[in-house]
Amino acid sequence: MFNALILNQEEKRTIASIEQIDESQLPEGDVLIEVDYSSLNFKDGLAITGKGKIIRNFPMVPGIDLAGTVISSEDNRYQAGDHVVLTGWGVGENHWGGMAQRARLKADWLVPLPQGLDSKKAMMVGTAGFTAMLCVQALLDAGVKPEAGEVLVTGASGGVGSVAVTLLAQLGYKVAAVTGRVEQNGPLLEKLGASRIIDRSEFAEPARPLEKQIWAGAVDTVGSSVLAKVLAQMDYNSAVAACGLAGGFDLPTTVMPFILRNVRLQGVDSVSCPFEKRIAAWEKLVELLPDSYFEQACTEVELAEAPKYAEDITNGQVTGRVVIKL
Repeated sequence: MFNALILNQEEKRTIASIEQIDESQLPEGDVLIEVDYSSLNFKDGLAITGKGKIIRNFPMVPGIDLAGTVISSEDNRYQAGDHVVLTGWGVGENHWGGMAQRARLKADWLVPLPQGLDSKKAMMVGTAGFTAMLCVQALLDAGVKPEAGEVLVTGASGGVGSVAVTLLAQLGYKVAAVTGRVEQNGPLLEKLGASRIIDRSEFAEPARPLEKQIWAGAVDTVGSSVLAKVLAQMDYNSAVAACGLAGGFDLPTTVMPFILRNVRLQGVDSVSCPFEKRIAAWEKLVELLPDSYFEQACTEVELAEAPKYAEDITNGQVTGRVVIKL
């Protein structure tokens, strides 16, 4: 028997409880894992509190990522004792996720834990950091070089944005970071490597089809009208790596940035990502993230504390990463 955070729905309300279950109750999969750490991010917070329509099938174990040790495997790529990490693939949403002491998963979803990371550090990076690395790699693949000019990061105080700022700064880019709380988040973003902090209100006005050319590249984690504004301000032959839908699904723009300025819009999805690219992204993260990244604010909590922190994180009362020790 082992502990798991189980979400059920009663009269359209999400109920979270710590329960003892056994391996027979876990979903099907090739690999059984002893989970060392998971993380708690905003999407997990929405799922646990029921404030967002993240989960449609109950019961569910939340937790969109995890790191741990293989107990047994039906796939010859993994052996008992191997250390692995998982991000994406709908775990914690469609398939039981990381907030249980054991998990059974498909082998194709896993990546060997890179040398230089332990389970806790992997979850400090988490899905957000992995996505940020994919965004930065998209700009590199598009030929956006540090000498080309300033690179913009929207939603810079969030999980993806803050890691993107760090990675870009480590690669020598001049980074402008957009945040809705300049006084609160500005000092931290500058510490991460941002050379300029911009208030989110500057992106509140609707975008004209084309505006002054400012950015050589951009990582957008918001989408919708913010992304439209970013596209209108891009330099000729620039690129935008877009990964977020927090602002909504609509994109109120025109074809003008793409035709008249040859702006390339690079979509980034941390789930739809080939295995080789996933491994390369994790290895690049180990190479680029400075030791100081792992000295940032990080709250380590027990599984029983997850519902409280889920409420706090959805109310904007948590700073830095939250990792759950299983």
